Amino acid sequence: MKPCMGLAWVVLTLFAQFGWCDDSPTFVDLSLMVNESYPCTWPEDFPPVQIKHFRHIGRASAYNVDILTVDGNTGTQIDVPPHSIPRPESGLPGADPLGDMFTDKVPAWQLCGEACVIDVQNLLNKAPDGHSPLIGTDRVQQWEQQHRRLGAGDVVLMRSGYTDRYYRPFPEGRRFLADPLANMAPAWPGPDPPCMDALGKQGVKHVGLDSPSIGPRPNLGEPTHLAGLKHGMIFTEGATGLQTLPPTGALYCSMGPRYTQAPYGEARAFAIMPGPLSQRLIKSAREHHAVDLSVVLSPDLPVVSPGIGIGNHRHPFIKVDFAYAKGTGAYHHTHMMDSHVGTHLVPPAYALPSPGFSNDEYSPEVQAWLAEYEREFGPRGTSDTTTEQVPIQQTCGPARVIDVRHLVGSTQPKSWPQSPAITMADIARAEQQQGPLKAGDVVIFHTGHVDRHFRPLPDGSGCWKDPLNGRAEGWPAPGPEVIAGLAAKGIRCVATDAPTLGGVDPRRALMTYWILGTKGMVGVEFLTQVGQIPKNAYFLFAPIKIQGCHGGPGRAIALFD
Repeated sequence: MKPCMGLAWVVLTLFAQFGWCDDSPTFVDLSLMVNESYPCTWPEDFPPVQIKHFRHIGRASAYNVDILTVDGNTGTQIDVPPHSIPRPESGLPGADPLGDMFTDKVPAWQLCGEACVIDVQNLLNKAPDGHSPLIGTDRVQQWEQQHRRLGAGDVVLMRSGYTDRYYRPFPEGRRFLADPLANMAPAWPGPDPPCMDALGKQGVKHVGLDSPSIGPRPNLGEPTHLAGLKHGMIFTEGATGLQTLPPTGALYCSMGPRYTQAPYGEARAFAIMPGPLSQRLIKSAREHHAVDLSVVLSPDLPVVSPGIGIGNHRHPFIKVDFAYAKGTGAYHHTHMMDSHVGTHLVPPAYALPSPGFSNDEYSPEVQAWLAEYEREFGPRGTSDTTTEQVPIQQTCGPARVIDVRHLVGSTQPKSWPQSPAITMADIARAEQQQGPLKAGDVVIFHTGHVDRHFRPLPDGSGCWKDPLNGRAEGWPAPGPEVIAGLAAKGIRCVATDAPTLGGVDPRRALMTYWILGTKGMVGVEFLTQVGQIPKNAYFLFAPIKIQGCHGGPGRAIALFD
């Protein structure tokens, strides 16, 4: 028996022993926690991450509302070609069409692939202070001798254990980035340029590692980036927990918001352990069978609620340039935004107060709505479940698209602001056509609203502003009775290609969110291209892992056979 065959037998035995081949998929979160007390941003001249709890549930607000300031070099993150490659029209040395492949242009299939984990733990701290141990082509060749040749559709993950050991709250967290940069401790392991170039020539399009940067210190940072990015690669930096993955067989995903003109961006990395589902999705990614369901985030697009009337808007999406990169002719930039910007998560704690909350703290209007709600649906729950506590497997599952476009135009102008009501009859009709809903399915309402109205402002006022203020019909939306009905069928995640699940009527919207959280369900809002999801597709959504966040921008895609 060849050594590689023996190893494969051992791995398959372990899969069976630990249930990794079970029909029930096992998800593993591979992302760093984003928190102001952790070393999650680059310590040299880059803005720190900030989360401001702008509104709390009480008299002034029925929701918990956050404002985020997040630089793309935060926590687990993705680098894309414009990180090092100038745009083609720049005239700079090395300019190339890949210089236009910003985070919003990366194809959905490239975010996923088969995890091929190369163990380089023996390199950790094997370098002088301020220097990185180098991962060379010999480590790749050794892995290939044990397993198979690497190529297109693989995500090569280099596991050193660096983030697992050193990503700690301050002051201990200085060892993660600040001390190596100050030549006070050895830096993280990183691949040298020949290693990256060789992987690129073999067709590998995604490389990740559990170091804060793929670039070795002190002077190979940019050469290593460029060696891979020139092949159209993307990188995951700052992954963690890679020891949970086998050498091959798991589906790996790393997904982040689609920021316009962003050369890098924060991300959420996760894996699905080996089994029937991972095999199927790996094949889909290899064949480029993927649909990107996330809207692009840009200051000129209607990506955040303008509110009803004047003075009720959420924080606008703002891109802030702060440092000029001569090599690429572009600025580094950070983003300021509401946590419900663009394609985002709705966790239970968005609308549910914490345990111990007194309903007398609501405004009189909301107290009246609550009394009405509880008469019909029972006690409204409480929750402290913010974004980072929602398991990724809850926001992923078989995509069950329910077409409700027939409801568009069903209301009269005199009733506006009003959203056409999605009813249980619509659910029943879909089940008759597609088969019954099953526990674990992700129900996705296809309204067509975002596809019709998502365009630069002021033309894009039909997306949010006009419906909220009664100048146009609202988008179709489910009420609390529909959410209760879906919960009874075992549905734990509901999504929509409209700005919100709640619709434009504040009373009905709040009741929808109350019951969503009370039933332990979550929402994914502001999808696009839902009509392109084929039958038997699998929905994947992952928000940024921001501690204490009551929303969370992220990326949604669908993989299909």
